Amino acid sequence: MDRVPGERRRKLAAALRFAFPFVVLASCLAVAGWGVWRVTVSGGLLRIGEIRFDGLSRATAEELLELSPVAAGDHLLAVDPEAVAAALRRHPWIASAEVRRRLPAALEVSVVERRARALVDLGSLYLVDERGEVFKRATPGDGLDLPVVTGVGREDWVEHRAEVEPLLVGALALLDRWAERGLDRRAPISEIHLDPDYGTILWAGDEGVEVRLGQGDLPEKLARLERVLAAVDAEGQRAEVLHLDNRRRPDWVAVRVSRSRPPEQAAP
Repeated sequence: MDRVPGERRRKLAAALRFAFPFVVLASCLAVAGWGVWRVTVSGGLLRIGEIRFDGLSRATAEELLELSPVAAGDHLLAVDPEAVAAALRRHPWIASAEVRRRLPAALEVSVVERRARALVDLGSLYLVDERGEVFKRATPGDGLDLPVVTGVGREDWVEHRAEVEPLLVGALALLDRWAERGLDRRAPISEIHLDPDYGTILWAGDEGVEVRLGQGDLPEKLARLERVLAAVDAEGQRAEVLHLDNRRRPDWVAVRVSRSRPPEQAAP
């Protein structure tokens, strides 16, 4: 009768001896896991010690830190890079931002700033970027030595933006074509006026030469303009107004020179 309980005790003891190392191992892993959690998650190992910015010129790190939903001391694993990038894009100069986690705990932020190409007069002067987007009101610190686009009312901008933005893109394209032909070295554009009836009128150079381009056929008109300006210079004269908007004779250019004489008709 005593054999059976004794045999059971021996089997139970053997089972305990077999399980004991695993129990000890599990306990050690639990203690180690708790230690790791305490050091990394609740401790300071993964607390952000630095937020580094790259690509800044117009914006400052201080301005971006004020916009950021993350600050030094926050946990690195709790950071949502896309949310941080979206917050930084609220700064008017920031076109895009990329946020990356780094070890030891830090955030690296690479930004691409907008490039101001022109000013637009909407009651006040605003900056326009290379995509034709109006992105901030101009201030003296922005550097205002830029061409000004006029003829667009603030009301038009607010109520008909989808129609106005292509006009601004067209004005920027005119600046590009002007530079491509080297006309900016002769006479940099100071103002581009967009008129719904008469088309595009611009003023260029220190003496404010007026050039009436009208509508359409921009590359050919600029080529004719370049030839006419060269001819006027060769004669020792100075053009005050050039008309390239003759709808009946689009291949003709009317020139008013600085001397007191009737306007000349110059064919290409």
